[in-house]
Amino acid sequence: MKLRYSAWLRDSLGRESEDIVLPAGIDNVGRLLDWLPTRDKRFESAFEYIDVVLVSVNREHAHRDHPVHDDDEVILAPPIAGG
Repeated sequence: MKLRYSAWLRDSLGRESEDIVLPAGIDNVGRLLDWLPTRDKRFESAFEYIDVVLVSVNREHAHRDHPVHDDDEVILAPPIAGG
């Protein structure tokens, strides 16, 4: 799977994207979002506010029950406010 990070997620993780192989049992967006913060302390900190992150799978908005597969592209983008 190709994971792409935007805004403060990209800054917190120090990378724009990465390729991963999904662990067994990670088969939808919700499980992916629950698993990512368990990877290490950096991910735990970066995903502290995961509930506000917008997710797209293969460039389509996705909810927590949307399936994910190893050949998908998942973009994690926090909402951006201006002013």
